[in-house]
Amino acid sequence: MEARFELGAPDAVVVRTDEGWKSLSGGGSGSWSSAGIAVTLTANGSAYALEVEAPSEAIRLIKLRWKVRQQGSPLILGDHWERGYGDLEWRGIAPERVMPWYFLRYDGTRTAGYGVKTGPSSLCFWQMDADGITFTADVASGSAGVRLGARKLLAAELLYDEGRESDTPFAAAQRFCRLMCENPVMPKQPVYGGNNWYYAYGNSSHAEILADSRFMSSLSSHKTNRPFMVIDDGWQLRSGVGACNGGPWVGNDKFPDMERLIGEMKEIGVKPGIWCRPLLTEEQVPAEWVRYAGSGGQVLDPSLPDVLEHIRASVETMAGWGIDLLKHDFTTYDLLGQWGMTMKSHPHGLQHTFSDRSRTTAEITLALYRTIAEASGQADIIGCNTFSHLSAGVFSIQRTGDDTSGRWWERTRYMGVNTLAFRMPQHGTFYSHDADCLGLTKDVPWAHNEQWLRILAGSGTPLFVSADPSIVTKEQELAISRAFELAAEPMPVAEPLDWLHNTCPSRWRMNGEEVVFEWNGVTAELLEEKEEGWWL
Repeated sequence: MEARFELGAPDAVVVRTDEGWKSLSGGGSGSWSSAGIAVTLTANGSAYALEVEAPSEAIRLIKLRWKVRQQGSPLILGDHWERGYGDLEWRGIAPERVMPWYFLRYDGTRTAGYGVKTGPSSLCFWQMDADGITFTADVASGSAGVRLGARKLLAAELLYDEGRESDTPFAAAQRFCRLMCENPVMPKQPVYGGNNWYYAYGNSSHAEILADSRFMSSLSSHKTNRPFMVIDDGWQLRSGVGACNGGPWVGNDKFPDMERLIGEMKEIGVKPGIWCRPLLTEEQVPAEWVRYAGSGGQVLDPSLPDVLEHIRASVETMAGWGIDLLKHDFTTYDLLGQWGMTMKSHPHGLQHTFSDRSRTTAEITLALYRTIAEASGQADIIGCNTFSHLSAGVFSIQRTGDDTSGRWWERTRYMGVNTLAFRMPQHGTFYSHDADCLGLTKDVPWAHNEQWLRILAGSGTPLFVSADPSIVTKEQELAISRAFELAAEPMPVAEPLDWLHNTCPSRWRMNGEEVVFEWNGVTAELLEEKEEGWWL
């Protein structure tokens, strides 16, 4: 499998430093320069390596521009910085549209891919207009330019694939994702089970988690792949104390002995998982470790080796309790101060730099991710609110969309179905693609939740059910048990069949058969949801 970068030499190369924009001249032999700055774009196997040297300048952005007049009326699909927010779609050319990491162009015959290899040292995005294509590598270090000194930075490795006429857009998307990520990490077994967030919303206890564990265990008869039970936010010492939901990562009064709880969960027959927010804490730490302080506590600076070792020690402690899964959350928000849906072309939303200005935000983030992965031992890892292209090849599971809901079906429909469909090509090619939970409560009509359960179970992706055992009916128990039976075994990846023209695909190919879902039924309950504000 080979991809080539066939846009040729860019027609313009510009760099933004802390002092402003600079146009670079040259282009011969793939190199451009200005006073004190050199950029090269050279063949490196199937990719093109974008490198920059700036011994005395602080660099923020590198932009490459190709003049390529667009023909016909192509449909374009871009990715998201971290999670999807119900807004992924194939659409026509939109010059202001920012497409992080990669994009696909379908002309009615073949689907071409433009992207970068996973694990780049910059935050990368593409834009397309009628007259050409622009690529941007954000090499900033927090709110300021990176100071490379004598170092040459490999900012990104660019890829292009012209596509094949025999491939559907979905097959082409899968193929291009495989090209971008050479060594994906996948869970040891298919992932399914419980998570307590969407019915408990942080209000739980040792005894309630054991009840959840017994319930989830009772729904699965699989001998060798037991269900997970994930303890989400609410177990840690500072949970419910002010606005902090960070460290220290020890249990509170309702969770007095986490190691004992984990052991009891295993005895019940589930694989224990646990949630954490590694960059936020109310611990007493050295002042230089704190990048900034907010209403919820202190946000640590992961550019410092001592901070990484502190995070490593916390994760190793949790791993030492015997967990089988670690879900870590909020790192993108804590690093950049905003959610992916508002980043667009300006991912850095904070006025804070990092202590180490010699590395880019992407490099600092990757070092954090790798530290968490190493410290987790044999546990599977879910990255939630983590950069997609930096998580691929590091974490085995990625939360690919914003939260679904145990309170409003419309949020699950809007966030969940869109995420499941449009990031499905990343499943098995980047990581295991988790479109989030089924929130089984009295607030969400079962007729809709049952469809969400069916598609998750038959999609080949992770299935997590968040359910209060006391309100689950016998009909629902039977449906979950059947869903677990499917989800416990490897399944072919489900394919959205109407995704070119429907942001909430209803036609799917699942296990070789076409299945139709009705996501948008109108009931009094659903109309009340919209009046109350389902997005909350």
